[in-house]
Formats: sequence, structure tokens, C-alpha cells
Amino acid sequence: MMLFLRNLSFYLTFYLVSPIYIIAAVLVMYFSVTALRRWVRRWCHFHRWCLRVFIGIEIRVEGEIVDGAVFYAIKHESFFEAIDAPANFNWPAPFAKRELFFIPGWGWAAQVYGCVPVARKEGAKALRAMVAAAKRLAAQDRPLVIFPEGTRIQHGERGELRAGFAGLYKLIGIPVIPVAVNSGPLYHRILKRPGTITYRFGEAIPPGLPRKEVEARVLKEINILNDVPADR
Repeated sequence: MMLFLRNLSFYLTFYLVSPIYIIAAVLVMYFSVTALRRWVRRWCHFHRWCLRVFIGIEIRVEGEIVDGAVFYAIKHESFFEAIDAPANFNWPAPFAKRELFFIPGWGWAAQVYGCVPVARKEGAKALRAMVAAAKRLAAQDRPLVIFPEGTRIQHGERGELRAGFAGLYKLIGIPVIPVAVNSGPLYHRILKRPGTITYRFGEAIPPGLPRKEVEARVLKEINILNDVPADR
């Protein structure tokens, strides 16, 4: 019963207050991209606050977070790491499903913020558009954030990397930092559970490596927490 009440408090607080942040972000983006960045980051930290206060989820970071034009390839176990990216990185440019950009208000704000739409069914055309957007954002010294498996993978399972990841790596030409995360057991369920979600940042992988080598290294590093359940 206590777990249910804690989750109810989380859902009511986070989802009732979030529209205020979204509306504020949409309003300020017409005047200042810097203000938009601040509201997005505040929303992400509000999400962390709700998790800590109502659920009892803490966040631990292992390894070094590097600012600047690097490619963060992150394990995807739940919506947690998608929401949390602007709290972890300095003005990141996340890759997100193109369908999300059709959400009124949010979609336009996401474009102004610098999210990169991913159109999975458009093949080479979509890849060219992503590369052009990613190069422009990397030239602004922003970190690029991608979930190379393309979808959420249950904790403990090893997914395959989408073919487009290697193409982006080759054509953009910046280092890749693989990131493991074990959010699934605590966050990816209706009743979220208390504990500690760990990010583990791997060593930077330099640009220019053969496709098989970079894919093997990224897969190994993002799955390094597969046998390490989130602390409870």
C-alpha cells in the first residue's frame, strides 16, 4: 500500500506540474533560446526531485561526463534516461522519434531546443537529414545523445545496434562515449520502486574506427551493467 501511495504522489505531482514547465518553455523560446534551455533543465531536475522525494530513487554517476562535441551512446531501458538527458549534460542534442515532433507545442520547442528527428522508415534520406543536423549541432560544441538500440531493451538483455548508428559515427566524425544505465528494474514499470539508478560512462572511442570494431565496443560498454541490478 505504501508503494502504491508513493507512486500515486509521484504521478500526480510530476504530470500535473509538468504542463507548467512545457507551457513556460514554449512561451520563452520565442524570446530566448537560453531561457528555453533553462526551463528544460529545470523540468528534468524537477523529475529527479519527484523521483527522490516520492519514490526514493537516487542517481549515481560513475565515470567522466565530458562537455563539448561528443557522441553519447546510451543504453535504453526506460523513459528515465530520455527525460534525464538535459539534467546530465550541458545543452545536449538528443535524437528522438520524429512522431514526437508532431505533439503541439512540445514538437516546436524540441526543434528550437535542438533535438534531432529520427525518421526510421525513410532510409538514406532520413540519414542525410540527421547527419546534416548533427554536424550543425556538433559545430556548436554540443554533445549528441542517441539510444543506438533504437528502442527500450529489458534489463539484462542485449539488444542489437541500429544500422544508422554506424553511419552517423562515420559521417559525423566525433568521439563516441558509451553509457550503461540500469534504470529498468526501478523505473520501467507502473509501480516504480526505490533504489539507486547508476550511469556508467565508458572510455571515449575515437572517430574513424571500422564499423565492426566501434559497434562491438559500444555494445560491450552499454551492456556492462546487465548483470548489475539497480540497488534497492
